[in-house]
Amino acid sequence: MSAGTLYPMLHGLEKKGYLTSRHERTGRHERRVYEITDLGQIALLDARAKVKELFGELINGR
Repeated sequence: MSAGTLYPMLHGLEKKGYLTSRHERTGRHERRVYEITDLGQIALLDARAKVKELFGELINGR
């Protein structure tokens, strides 16, 4: 996945409240570190359940 795809996705998730970010410096380099929020955890659990249901229907025909 390219940076041109990844970072807009991360920024969008942060805008929706699913992620928070902070700047972290290690030596001369600064990087942005992302962390999932409680709202993001809820959304992730919901998405996982939907994916499991979809794959169950595709594989098992249910």
